[in-house]
Amino acid sequence: MRETREDLKELQALLDASLSRSSSHLRSIISTESTLTAEQLTGVLTGMCTLALATVTAKGEPRISGVDGHFLHGKWYFGTARGAVKARHLAARPAVSVAHMRGEDLGVFTHGTVEILNPQDGEPAADWPDLLSYFKDFYGADFFDWDEHVVYYRLHPHWMSVYASDIAKLTAVSRP
Repeated sequence: MRETREDLKELQALLDASLSRSSSHLRSIISTESTLTAEQLTGVLTGMCTLALATVTAKGEPRISGVDGHFLHGKWYFGTARGAVKARHLAARPAVSVAHMRGEDLGVFTHGTVEILNPQDGEPAADWPDLLSYFKDFYGADFFDWDEHVVYYRLHPHWMSVYASDIAKLTAVSRP
């Protein structure tokens, strides 16, 4: 787990606020008995998690694609090729939604805005060297031309909801 106490506190506040602002229909599905705490969630979302990423075109048409998601410090991180259509969408319209689902056992739904961590022109995010080290350790240092071919994003969530059908099952699996 890479989260600090402050990361966990912020994530828990986001989860609580998101659920409280949700519709009665969603709250009839996701309750305190069918969701995870911030600490449980960070224990479950380890390594690479496949995300369905939703962006929109200039005409407002929705597009969805898959990305490798990494949940670090209570936020989603993901990358794509610099020339990918989704990279153009994200540069022009940084509001996104992502979903990570594991069958009927887990659903993590997030809405927010992305930040480019390693822009082609401009200064990278202050924590980019540490994140780049993590990604190189995960994928291999030679997997990409990290400076030229890949762009990484941090999703700053303004809403996040988690559904867990069997909390004990999920948290037992995630323990080392």
